[in-house]
Amino acid sequence: MAYLGENIKKLGFGLMRLPKLEGDVIDIEQTKKMVDLFMDAGFTYFDTAWAYAGSEDAIRQALVERYPREKFQLATKNAAWINCKTREEATAQFDISLKQTGAGYFDFYLLHNLGETRTRYFDDFGLWDWVQEKKAQGLIKHAGFSFHSTPEELDAILNAHPEMEFVQLQINYADWENPAIRARGCYEVARKHGKPIVIMEPVKGGMLATPPKSVEEILKAAEPESSAASWAVRFAANLEGVITVLSGMSNVEQMQDNLSYMKDFNGLTEKEQETLKKAQEELKKIPLIPCTTCNYCAKVCPMEIGVSGSFTAMNYLTLYGSKDQALHQEEWLVGKHGRKSANECVKCGKCEEVCPQHIKIRDEMEKVAAKLLGK
Repeated sequence: MAYLGENIKKLGFGLMRLPKLEGDVIDIEQTKKMVDLFMDAGFTYFDTAWAYAGSEDAIRQALVERYPREKFQLATKNAAWINCKTREEATAQFDISLKQTGAGYFDFYLLHNLGETRTRYFDDFGLWDWVQEKKAQGLIKHAGFSFHSTPEELDAILNAHPEMEFVQLQINYADWENPAIRARGCYEVARKHGKPIVIMEPVKGGMLATPPKSVEEILKAAEPESSAASWAVRFAANLEGVITVLSGMSNVEQMQDNLSYMKDFNGLTEKEQETLKKAQEELKKIPLIPCTTCNYCAKVCPMEIGVSGSFTAMNYLTLYGSKDQALHQEEWLVGKHGRKSANECVKCGKCEEVCPQHIKIRDEMEKVAAKLLGK
């Protein structure tokens, strides 16, 4: 029996981080070279989004106008929670995407970044039925959604909308057992519902391309010639039920590296799986704040501080040493969620009274304010 994605090779070209010229302009000529390398190697899945500035225009020029439409699959996304107050504003994103890509139709169309407060926009605007209408019109071949939240919430969405054909999940070996991300739990929910999976963030936004030194030493000892990023992509591609693994490639060199190990990928050997288990165990040894994002603290904090978001950002800094990436997480998980930053903590201690992990939250918030926020 045929299944969704059976003829799609396991590497997808994520178009969120395309190469740039001065002035933050996408480098179309380098993107064309990357597209050509990708297509020549037999890969065909391209992932963009209305919300990725310039990406849909770039892929029109680099791919759609240069290759027969039936030779590739193009995915894009609807982010109804971005500045949309009406159904019309939300659905207008689809028409803009069609125009910007020039694709005529989309092989995969996603309701984008569901979870938490964002899901209600798709409910309120009736986009579940709308996307099925577009599918009936032949403008969408397969309808699904991308998701960033808990396994329980994913289960509820799939119970409510069994008509959705696939899900896109953040999965990588660092987050697999992470109690804050719960990648394995989300994967298992999707499998329980029989939904094929597109994997995003296999290299965790590039962080697993330069993992902590102790982790990198394990990977290099096993395969001196292989990049750290290759281990991350292969981990994701080895999972059952996966349509493809998206890699957000930013230059020709990254494309060539990905193609070198994915062109003939047939699964991880037992030895390779053992190496990745060692890497995961090493990650667990790194002292992190043991926050599980239960957010009981958020319910009692009189200052409405984003405690769990601050801790997730601090853990990024500890693991990967990238202050920029950590601050990006803090901005998204704290500021964009309407919470206040760590430096506004008044040390009342109410959060510590309800924390099931018994975290010394006041002490940790001081560290966040000093080391991450510089205050």
